[in-house]
Amino acid sequence: MPRQRRAFVIAGCLLGVATVILLTAWRTTGFLSDLLLNVGSSVVLAAISYLIFDPLFEEARRARVQEHLSFDQQAFVSQLRRSRRHIRILDTWTILLEDRHRQATLDAITAALRGGAVVQVLLLDPDCRAAHQRSEELEQQGVNVPAQIRTNLRHLSAFHAKLPVEERNRFQVRIYDASPSIQLYQWDDRGLISFFPVGKLSFNVSQLEVDMDSPWGAFVHARFEELWKHDQATVPLAQYWTITVVLRFQDADVAEIQAPYVVADGEHYVDCGGVRPGLPLTARVRLSRRTHQSTPQAFTLVEPADGDRATVARHFGEKYGRADGDRTILRLVPARLLRQSGSTR
Repeated sequence: MPRQRRAFVIAGCLLGVATVILLTAWRTTGFLSDLLLNVGSSVVLAAISYLIFDPLFEEARRARVQEHLSFDQQAFVSQLRRSRRHIRILDTWTILLEDRHRQATLDAITAALRGGAVVQVLLLDPDCRAAHQRSEELEQQGVNVPAQIRTNLRHLSAFHAKLPVEERNRFQVRIYDASPSIQLYQWDDRGLISFFPVGKLSFNVSQLEVDMDSPWGAFVHARFEELWKHDQATVPLAQYWTITVVLRFQDADVAEIQAPYVVADGEHYVDCGGVRPGLPLTARVRLSRRTHQSTPQAFTLVEPADGDRATVARHFGEKYGRADGDRTILRLVPARLLRQSGSTR
């Protein structure tokens, strides 16, 4: 629609100029009148030709596909900085957040957000089976895919927390649990797409630059939207990063915290910060939709078993990095399980 509007505006301007010239020719005589008549007629033909041929040229431009031998980080970051509408990234993890590219990337995203762009980033869930399968495919490359994704998510979470509220709402990150098939890096109406080769990094293979209104672009856009809006396969970064824990003591709510958490061997562990583990606390927690427990559940908070402490601490370190202080890690035990255990004794 913006391109059609632009074509009509340009053609309308040309017709307006032609009208002025022809009216002037009508009011004059002699050589000047003949000259203006010819010029005005030419401008009218130019306007009509523009309306006819511009859509054909535009369609040909959309269908054109440019091939790049590899992913050019600097060129894409430059496009990010100038984007004012849409930025979309669909990948397992992105090299744009590696140490050598990260600051330039985040500065470019900041500029795009200030210009009004909506930024959507969709990365693979580091704990899903597909992430481990992709890591096995890249074993000879020495790439730990889950570790790379978790590092990306730490940087994105820290960046999101520093943004002003209005920009924070337009910077959206989600994590998907599905087989990765297509890589997309989109800026406004252009995008780079590629596929995931076995045993090779997708950044080092051919990238197709396409118009997002072309059949190629429409196909990849549909795949992105399908994943982005899938409630079961995709969760927001905030939901992956923390869960809401309402601490209770003797049937009374005493505090509500956003607690870091990990899942190890099917058990949920939360870092309750300064909460003393000796207190007989219970909690109401709304777990992820993927656990099929979207309503708040009642839990008892207990310390991890001695044999599980090191494993759970390692999981927290892998997800959140090194802690500034000591973690207070407690296990969520469903209250109904404790009641059943007590009733069988």
